[in-house]
Amino acid sequence: MMGVLNCTPDSFSDGSPSFNAEKSINQAKRLLAQGASIIDVGGESTRPGAEPVSLEEELARVIPVITAIKGLCPISIDTTKAEVMSQAIKAGATMINDVSALLHDEKSVVVAADSGVDVCLMHMKGSPKDMQDKPAYDNVVDEVGSFFEQRIQVCLDAGIQMSSILLDPGIGFGKRLEDNLALIANLGVLRSRFNLPILLGASRKSFLGAMTGADVDDREIETAVISGIGIYAGADMIRIHDCLAQIKAAIIGGYCADARQDMIW
Repeated sequence: MMGVLNCTPDSFSDGSPSFNAEKSINQAKRLLAQGASIIDVGGESTRPGAEPVSLEEELARVIPVITAIKGLCPISIDTTKAEVMSQAIKAGATMINDVSALLHDEKSVVVAADSGVDVCLMHMKGSPKDMQDKPAYDNVVDEVGSFFEQRIQVCLDAGIQMSSILLDPGIGFGKRLEDNLALIANLGVLRSRFNLPILLGASRKSFLGAMTGADVDDREIETAVISGIGIYAGADMIRIHDCLAQIKAAIIGGYCADARQDMIW
């Protein structure tokens, strides 16, 4: 369970205009108490249409929080900037979670390789500012798989260990409803193709509201359902905003996946 900690005033779900480090630290502790096993700290919103923030602003948002929660749990830094990655790792982060799969900043691959931390590579078509401007795929699972193949090779060539890599298909990042559903249904295909752990980040996202009509602050049931399905389909980790409902869904999805594997045909 990866708990989302958005240290931002403008994230789509839990950003707050009154953001401050103390609130974020308290939220991290709440997520851990609910059952999160890693906290994903981000200082720049990646919601559709989001504008980038300066390096200085992003550092000011995330470094005090990482420093404060270091030692409580493993910490992931959600950023596309190499300098933020570097300073976050020095402050205590043990994973890089980059929505650009280390493409946005050419120094990111070097930082990841030199630090030896885990790296989550995510697929995104376009950038947060324009990713939902009529995205289209011939076969989304094949295209995402080909992208991962290229990025994994870049990582290996730079000296990043295969055992340090996780994959995130990027639900909602330049995807239509049907693309999101196809990727979730085929998480096991991606997992088998690369023999790497899969992170599913679907919490409260708009495709859930497109199916049920629920507003962003009323999608916990939808998130729980998709989390359970995702674990059953092949996800190893789910990235969520609230653990209470999601951990139960993940447990049920895990039991169902185990039962499927144990069946004799």
